[in-house]
Amino acid sequence: MYNLEKHYKPKNFSDRVAFGFTKFLRFLADAFFRKKYGHRAVVLETVAAVPGMVAGMLLHLKSLRKMEDDKGWIKILLDEAANERMHLMTFIEVAKPTFLERLIIMVAQFIFIIMYMIIFIISQRTAHRIVGYFEEEAVISYTEYLKELENGQIKDQPAPEIAINYWNLPLHSTLKDVVKVIRDDEAGHRDVNHSFATILDGRKINKANKNYKTSNQSKKKIINE
Repeated sequence: MYNLEKHYKPKNFSDRVAFGFTKFLRFLADAFFRKKYGHRAVVLETVAAVPGMVAGMLLHLKSLRKMEDDKGWIKILLDEAANERMHLMTFIEVAKPTFLERLIIMVAQFIFIIMYMIIFIISQRTAHRIVGYFEEEAVISYTEYLKELENGQIKDQPAPEIAINYWNLPLHSTLKDVVKVIRDDEAGHRDVNHSFATILDGRKINKANKNYKTSNQSKKKIINE
């Protein structure tokens, strides 16, 4: 069971950029969709499926180029992308996106693919931190969606067949059950991407310390000579 209220506090400039970027996109989503949670999910899950695929592809190429092991990161990221795609397939059955929303999906996906690829190339740890914060917001959104379903403000309905098959849900499951498992997925992606960003932070610190020690050793050698 995941801690649904878990939040990674920004600790450096990279984290603050990632957090600010996420909050800006959250503002746009709230302004456009308000409480149309099903329609919001259709558009946002389309975008959410991009980072894992882009990151997995870039790490795949890097692994080939440098001829070194990826430590299992590529599979994790590609699995994440596939999982987010199944979220989208599920909510297409629930929300029945309009022509305008399908157009927004196409434009948003194209823009975000380019944008995320650039961010990942410039700073991989910032890219993972952005996804970590995206997923934090996704957990919040799905929690709000679930409350509306439980309060009866949004009518519950039978779970789509595609969701029952993918998550192995009982045949009598409803949309509430689907939202719960999707929220758990998002919490898992949140923890993975924050962990990846933290690992990369640690590598940077270790590399800096190693360079510092090497520099000091060189200085001492010159002085002794």
